[in-house]
Amino acid sequence: MRIISGKYKGKKILYTNSSITRPLRDYVRENIFNIISHSNLLNINLNKSNILDLYSGVGSFGIECLSRGTGEVIFVEKDINATNAINKNLRTLSIENKAKVFNESVADFLNRKHLKKYNIFFLDPPFLDNSFYVELELIKKKKIYKNDHVIIIHREDKSSNDFKKIINPIIIKKYGRSKIIFGKFLN
Repeated sequence: MRIISGKYKGKKILYTNSSITRPLRDYVRENIFNIISHSNLLNINLNKSNILDLYSGVGSFGIECLSRGTGEVIFVEKDINATNAINKNLRTLSIENKAKVFNESVADFLNRKHLKKYNIFFLDPPFLDNSFYVELELIKKKKIYKNDHVIIIHREDKSSNDFKKIINPIIIKKYGRSKIIFGKFLN
């Protein structure tokens, strides 16, 4: 696994061989960033964004964001091996000061008091886990998103998507077994 673009282009990212986490494939990540950068439907400025990377795995999405010049990235991952990999990747690239890593469940993290609002939410929950719907509702209820925001969700290609009037899906793309949903919170 490698960083696709930006300051750290070509640098390798450490990942874990785990049945709990799965890496976000390079070509899927590259396509996500092409859409973020070039879609008029999203209107997101990556360079001025604060990122909340939920179910981070080894942090490939958030690290790619940092390589491309974003503001702060918050990583939330409950698997200790994955959070150790995130921390090692951040140290190797000397970017620990631009990120915070939380080794806890997404629900526990979201139930904290938040003073900051985020522009980009990236959720990559286990394909069989649908608890992320509750977490989306919690983000919306706590209003920790800026007006110019995007939610990016990585799901299995065959999964059904019932967002229960939480978000408005704007773009849905499929890449092999992966489905990427881009959306915004409904008012």
